[in-house]
Amino acid sequence: MSESKSDLPLDHVFDFEGQAVRYGVIGEGRPLVLVHGTPFSSQVWRRIAPIAARSRRVHYFDLLGYGASDMREGQDVSLGVQNRVLAALLEHWSAGWNGALPDVLAHDFGGATSLRAALLDGRAYRSLMLVDPVAVAPWGSPFVRHVRLHQAAFAGVPPYMHQAMLDAYLQGAAYRKLPEETLRVYTRPWTGDAGQAAFYRQIAQMDQHYTDEVQSRYGELQCPVSILWGEEDEWIPVARGAELASLIPGARFTRVPGSGHLMQEDAPEAIVGEWLTFALEAR
Repeated sequence: MSESKSDLPLDHVFDFEGQAVRYGVIGEGRPLVLVHGTPFSSQVWRRIAPIAARSRRVHYFDLLGYGASDMREGQDVSLGVQNRVLAALLEHWSAGWNGALPDVLAHDFGGATSLRAALLDGRAYRSLMLVDPVAVAPWGSPFVRHVRLHQAAFAGVPPYMHQAMLDAYLQGAAYRKLPEETLRVYTRPWTGDAGQAAFYRQIAQMDQHYTDEVQSRYGELQCPVSILWGEEDEWIPVARGAELASLIPGARFTRVPGSGHLMQEDAPEAIVGEWLTFALEAR
């Protein structure tokens, strides 16, 4: 898989149950952990991580079965495993944190992953900031629901058809048209035989059960929570964000105008601005 000069470096490998999880660490200071969603990779943070790294030790990684991490036939890449991956990484990284708790910034499936790691794996955060997270039922686009029923058929389509569907699907995450170079950042891991199969594999394993399992427990979170939601999100309506905020005592909820689901491209300044104030206020 070719890389561009603007890509975040993923120069570390963590072994999770015999599978390689690629990650990177930049900057110095209090720990900040970035968790991406689907169908993205850690590169979704490529314009945000360097800014945060001016004052923080920033950790980011590719979820199992995503980006540069291992992609294998028959692999479990569901939300049921991703929280365990995150919990294991947090344990691994914490050796260098001198007892400090991490601030966590998570998007989409990364939100569900972070919530599950806190509530099911007992991981403690200093603060949790969620950007258009998958967290409250129902979720799953019509495309996702259709692919789940016909994974094998989609995995076997000719590459040019796959590329066209992939482009259209990812473009739908943003409110503003994604430049060609940006679109390729997100589609690159999902091309080729292994990537195409992995793309439909992760969709086939999407199951609302994994959020249903923790949704009733969101009130147990022990850290400050901030939620950002794009008003133009066509994947998960902004009403889900308001509902999520109502389930977490003290959570702050901000609607971001002019942004779709992919706020990192539509309104990265909203993420940086909220993180700078929220992280300072968190205790």
